[in-house]
Amino acid sequence: MSKTTKNAVPGQTAGADMAFEEAMKKLETLVEAMESDDLPLESLLAKYEEGMRLAEVCQAKLAAAELKLQQLEKNAAGQTVLRPLAAGATTSDE
Repeated sequence: MSKTTKNAVPGQTAGADMAFEEAMKKLETLVEAMESDDLPLESLLAKYEEGMRLAEVCQAKLAAAELKLQQLEKNAAGQTVLRPLAAGATTSDE
């Protein structure tokens, strides 16, 4: 049995293929709705869960962009190229 969410939009996976800007806009809309509407608890929890999924999508997109920026370098001709990721490299300096 596959896991699905109640609020899943047909044709969309868990947001992984969603653009960063689209995920942020949806997240902002959810936050505004949660702050301004008098929602029943169940609806509020559903919006919170959706918001957490969108936040994860945004974090993943930002991490991927940061990694790509770390890999960019200029070659001898002055052109910007993507260098291969070194073995054991991580995306954070924590």
